[in-house]
Amino acid sequence: MAYTNIYAPWRSEYFAVDSDCDCIFCDISSRSDKDEDNHVFYRDSICFGVMNKYPYTPGHFMLIPHRHVDTPTLLPVDEWLHLNKLSQLAIGMLEEYGANGINMGINIKQAAGAGIPKHLHIHFVPRFDSDTNFITTIGNARIYGIDFDSIFDKISSLAQRFLKID
Repeated sequence: MAYTNIYAPWRSEYFAVDSDCDCIFCDISSRSDKDEDNHVFYRDSICFGVMNKYPYTPGHFMLIPHRHVDTPTLLPVDEWLHLNKLSQLAIGMLEEYGANGINMGINIKQAAGAGIPKHLHIHFVPRFDSDTNFITTIGNARIYGIDFDSIFDKISSLAQRFLKID
């Protein structure tokens, strides 16, 4: 299959990131005063939820522990269980958002494909019946036709209802 090149200059910032620089997730974790600018929609003492800056589909977000680790084996069990409880609630949140399916996953370390390999993060990618249209089939590309900030507002509203652990 031939691949089509899509011009997406807004991603150049992602590719230019110096692998030796400070951790972007730790920066977001420590800056609750910048939550709206960083599109953080959820925060507690163990983790935070943030919209993916370079989403695969509308509503793509991540749950990220505050603790700077690159594998679940380095998290205390109670923190890992907390992330998993929130993950289950996040799936319900995306179903309410309108997702027809959801891809959820963790790429642990660089060899597994992690874009930010030094800080563990769980991806939640909502899928929609209409997201596999002709452009995906013949052009190996995705169309993202919804305003990012309006998606952030909707996810933030849903997070207030769904992401609660007793």
